[in-house]
Amino acid sequence: MNTMSTVPEPFGPLEFQLVLLRRMADHQPELVEDALRELGVDRSAMREANRRWQAMLHSPRRRAAGPRYRSVLGPPETATTRTVGDLAFEALTWPVPLWPDLRFEVLAAPGGAVWNEWLVRAPASRGPALRTVEDLVPWSCTVDEVARAFAPARPMEGTAPTRWRLSFTAADADGEEKEYVAEFTWGLFQRLVPQLLL
Repeated sequence: MNTMSTVPEPFGPLEFQLVLLRRMADHQPELVEDALRELGVDRSAMREANRRWQAMLHSPRRRAAGPRYRSVLGPPETATTRTVGDLAFEALTWPVPLWPDLRFEVLAAPGGAVWNEWLVRAPASRGPALRTVEDLVPWSCTVDEVARAFAPARPMEGTAPTRWRLSFTAADADGEEKEYVAEFTWGLFQRLVPQLLL
């Protein structure tokens, strides 16, 4: 009988990207399939990575979010202080190979509690020009970029902790202005939400 303990598989940047993709698969399954091929893995690997991530989140011995991200993604690429109102947050960013023009950002409050965690544009990268609603292409822009392009956008409650919604008015290609709701997963644009779902 084999009594040797099994060494757990490492959980690193590849597995973390699969966690991001798992949430996005609900709205953009074709883009996710393309990304899985690019990463050289299949859907079962994505499901397993998500299972392990959820186990880490809910473990009695779970780490605080900041140390957890460092253990998974390594040292952050940048660590800066950002002030929101009267609070000072530590803003940590990591590169995400699937989206080289983006960074995964974690905003941590004093004491380590995470206030926000999502994808943002890398400082040296230029986002897309967002002039009409047709410019909103899945995976092309972030929450902040859409909010600035179609100000004043109104935040709405998302359907899950990693999802955000923005309501805004935008012109279509013919110049007609209408009200739209955009949905984001991990801060990345996924789709315009059909009004029937609101």
